[in-house]
Amino acid sequence: MRRCGRCVVILWFSVVVGTTVGAQAPHDRPSAGRGAWIDQYRDPAARLIGEAVGSTFAWQRLAVLTDTIGNRLSGTPQLDRAIQWAAEEMKHDDLENVHTEKVMVPRWVRGSESAEIVEPARHQIVMLGLGDSVATPPDGVQADVLIAHSFEELDAKSAAVRGRIVLFNVTYTNYGETVRFRSGGPSRAARYGAVAVLIRAVGNPGLRTPHTGALQYATDAPRIPAAAISTEDADRLQRMADRGSKVVVRLQMEAHFEADAESANVVGEIRGREKPDEIVVVSGHLDSWDVGAGATDDGGGCVVTWEALRIMKKLNLRPRRTVRVVLWTNEENGGRGGLAYRDQHRAELGRHVLMLESDGGVFRPNGFGFTGSDRALERVKAIATLLTGIAADQIVPGGGGADIGPSVQEGHMPSMSLDVDGSKYFLIHHTPADTIDKIDPVEMAKCAAAIAVMAYVVADMPERLGQ
Repeated sequence: MRRCGRCVVILWFSVVVGTTVGAQAPHDRPSAGRGAWIDQYRDPAARLIGEAVGSTFAWQRLAVLTDTIGNRLSGTPQLDRAIQWAAEEMKHDDLENVHTEKVMVPRWVRGSESAEIVEPARHQIVMLGLGDSVATPPDGVQADVLIAHSFEELDAKSAAVRGRIVLFNVTYTNYGETVRFRSGGPSRAARYGAVAVLIRAVGNPGLRTPHTGALQYATDAPRIPAAAISTEDADRLQRMADRGSKVVVRLQMEAHFEADAESANVVGEIRGREKPDEIVVVSGHLDSWDVGAGATDDGGGCVVTWEALRIMKKLNLRPRRTVRVVLWTNEENGGRGGLAYRDQHRAELGRHVLMLESDGGVFRPNGFGFTGSDRALERVKAIATLLTGIAADQIVPGGGGADIGPSVQEGHMPSMSLDVDGSKYFLIHHTPADTIDKIDPVEMAKCAAAIAVMAYVVADMPERLGQ
């Protein structure tokens, strides 16, 4: 069914592409009437879409990254290889000004880790240490478990916390609401004397897969080890406690930091033909957690934003302004790639027209999130009408990302994020299940097509976005 559906999509776009003329679109036709300016971009948009969905190139490139290099935690040889590979491949694509920009990143090492129920009966627990956690003592930590379902419940039980392992058994609702127990839970429990923290996986239940991710230690609390456990193991501990059993868990972790390591953002461009100093950035982050293969988070985001430039180059569509792809380093446990870009490009941030980030998966695209002025929003909505054929024409409020955030804030520029069907994203997010087989090649191609059209038109419009 997938293969047949893909054939239909490609056939439809082949017809559209066949009606276009010339390698370079006519950009300066006179237009009359509200919204008529967009008509001049229908031909190049159709060509970009047709090229993107006409092959599985993007998916195959992601497969090379994830199959041969795999997961890419900051400071690891795998991330170093990925950076080198991406820069070399961009040069093979004939992108311009391909280079890397040095960033010093933290080097957190997971080491050996395990957890088990000791009482009322021995059972192994499926776990992943939280990123940036400290280690347990060499012999581990063994203690009674205290379960809390909210911070308020923890506060109410504060007198009983000392010497215990606290389990935050909080059912996943959405990422923004539930992730605070991962980021802030360890320090909250440590203030009351907890010796370690376990958190229920921050994501949808999924075949006993724990979800890692970074914690944030507070400066006014002891640093205690912390790990995520699967929803199934959290439920087992809950049932034991509900039956009145004494629940004892033993946690052992070797996690530690080593000296900061040299890493880099990877940059490639299509230089603008008239206004090369004005810049549209599209981006994803190349680092990942050290489990799975970093396919959805965020190898796919890197490849589809990069693919936008590759197909522009292949079709000889050179916009007025420069389109720059940036593959960020260290999004997962430090955000230093985004901060370094802001610092290194501070003098030119005022000439950035738009920054776009893809870090929500490359599933079926709905359109984009957007943050900017009303006039800019009106233009973006008009551009999105070019994506109706692939059903990626929705523009919703709130576009941005962790990596572009520092530059967007300082440069006071519009920002966007790719908006996709996120129903499967948090099933595999930060888990060993983040592998390329979860990604549909056609959906990924449509993501690349949507980004290519949006970036091209924003970069090519006679006036700057929002003016």
